[in-house]
Amino acid sequence: MRIGIVSETWPPEINGVALTVHGLAAGLAARGHSIDVVRPRQTRRSVAEPGFDTLLTRGVALPRYPGLRLGLPAGKALRERWAQERPDAVYVATEGPLGGSALRAASALRIPVATGFHTRFDSYAGHYGLRWLTPLVRGHLRRFHRRAATTLVPTDALAQELAGLGVDNARLLRRAVDTRLFHPGRRDPALRVQWGVDAGTPVMLYVGRIAPEKNLELAVQAFRAAQQQLPAMRYVWVGDGPARAALQAAHPDFVFAGLQRGEALARHIASADLFPFPSLSETFGNVILEALASGLPVVAYREGAAREHLRNNYNGYCIAGGDAAAFVEATVKLAGSPGLIRHMGRHAHESMARLSPDAVIREFETLLRELAEERDHGHDTVIVHA
Repeated sequence: MRIGIVSETWPPEINGVALTVHGLAAGLAARGHSIDVVRPRQTRRSVAEPGFDTLLTRGVALPRYPGLRLGLPAGKALRERWAQERPDAVYVATEGPLGGSALRAASALRIPVATGFHTRFDSYAGHYGLRWLTPLVRGHLRRFHRRAATTLVPTDALAQELAGLGVDNARLLRRAVDTRLFHPGRRDPALRVQWGVDAGTPVMLYVGRIAPEKNLELAVQAFRAAQQQLPAMRYVWVGDGPARAALQAAHPDFVFAGLQRGEALARHIASADLFPFPSLSETFGNVILEALASGLPVVAYREGAAREHLRNNYNGYCIAGGDAAAFVEATVKLAGSPGLIRHMGRHAHESMARLSPDAVIREFETLLRELAEERDHGHDTVIVHA
């Protein structure tokens, strides 16, 4: 099949959406499909990849998110491109202007479309002092995803949330984790020496966007509470974002490792000891799977990946939504018990063994093939205007 992939974020940008969408595209290409990637032109040139045809479109910098681009509408270019080399199906991964123009172009050419719901932009507005925008953003998300034949979500809970927004076309596509890359065997004593800790000193880890919507104040509060019992304990931060400079200035004892990818990221995760993740704004949270696969017990709210994969008192602690005191208490309990960290860490790694990336790619392939066959048999995608 020829498959169109439209995304406003793409490696070398480092975020869950970019890495997830790239992984899906690369997996389909490895299975022999022709992939037509449409994305904004980036400030850094990326390496051409086999099996990918790429259309670079205009973009603008995303406010408060340095390094990320927002794709501008490209309807004319898309109609011309897809009229000449027609995709069998299109996957639109992001809901920005580029994604919207892709939906309209595919509709005009009668190409079936699946969309992906990766980011809770409606919940982000409040974290940036723009809470009044939340109903408008939700309205946009509802209209956007109702235009597709199906909207892919990583959890049943998210499908139910979308139904509550009036989007009733959700279909489950579970996330996977590369357990060969993210593995306890990646633990690196030399890296821990760089962090200033010995084998017996616990290291708490944060991985992700360093941004207000991630509930970072609670992460700091949990660490400081644990540090009262364990003064030598260290906090390592992997990632970057608009809140990093202020956080780094306020907490000079924290270790900021910057953006990491691939084996370097796997080493950083496996070399830590526990992973409290306080975000309440995730649609999923891939990093939770990566931490578990690496043998780190996780403390997280019952959202996204934690709801699906975190078993309380088994591979970490799954906290009822918004209970900050319970989150801090669980972090302190875990940090203060090396035996509990080891015990839960073994269970964490074991609990990820069944999440095969190949199985997810096959499921994605099957879904897109079904969309293409429905169109070939004359069953057009229903376009709903709300």
